[in-house]
Amino acid sequence: MPEGQQEQRILAMFVDFENLAIGFEEKQKGKKRREDQAAFDVQKVLGRLVEKGNVVVKTAYADWHRFFKHRQSLHEAGIELIEIPRRSRSGKNSADIRLCVDAIDLCYSKEHIDTFVVISGDSDFAPLVSKLKENGKYVIGMGLKESTSSLLSENCDEFIYYEELEQDDTTDHRAEQNIPRELREVFDLLFSTIRGLIRENHEVLWSSMIKDTIKRKRPSFSESSYGFKSFSELLEDAERRGFITLEKNQRSGTYVVVGFTEKMR
Repeated sequence: MPEGQQEQRILAMFVDFENLAIGFEEKQKGKKRREDQAAFDVQKVLGRLVEKGNVVVKTAYADWHRFFKHRQSLHEAGIELIEIPRRSRSGKNSADIRLCVDAIDLCYSKEHIDTFVVISGDSDFAPLVSKLKENGKYVIGMGLKESTSSLLSENCDEFIYYEELEQDDTTDHRAEQNIPRELREVFDLLFSTIRGLIRENHEVLWSSMIKDTIKRKRPSFSESSYGFKSFSELLEDAERRGFITLEKNQRSGTYVVVGFTEKMR
């Protein structure tokens, strides 16, 4: 593989939205919740997943008449909403069955998709996870800590608790004081992406890898919008301000991010 390129996962994401909603309701019992607090932030979920690769399938299942207020944010994120009308007894099982059928169909029909993401805490999905792994797929689970079955979480190759996404680092407040207001957005995006790639255990953080990940997070991203002639110039500015350490690869001449400086730790 050429230097600066990473082996990229191709992901399919399946969301059991009703399970998430029930989990959030349980979590909020006994707590006062402000009306403007969103229970589920799909951008946080996608932000973590694009650090792993390219999400090419995004599907969520629910009786959307019950969860109407969530539809717009999910639509804006490019997620296909599958309507599962609620029945007196089997509404939830209908969603589970449809999700499993669609995932298995994709497993057999789209060989290039190597990673499946099941967002739910329901133990009923453990057999689906086992079948996907049996077919050589890497399976990532995601759910709320308090409402996730250990049978599901322990059966996945990797499990991410939603609460971890809420704790993801953003620009360090001490660093923020030394960044002009008009550049805080781009530095926040840069730093969160570097942290994400470090979390994914990439041994070498090529500048091209970082930019590709940023583009998956925000397809409209352009360093020129922030006054930089190139992505290398953005990295050089971050190093000059004392936030990151850079090296140049001797063979290719491209930048590699060695890591954060002490002020960012």
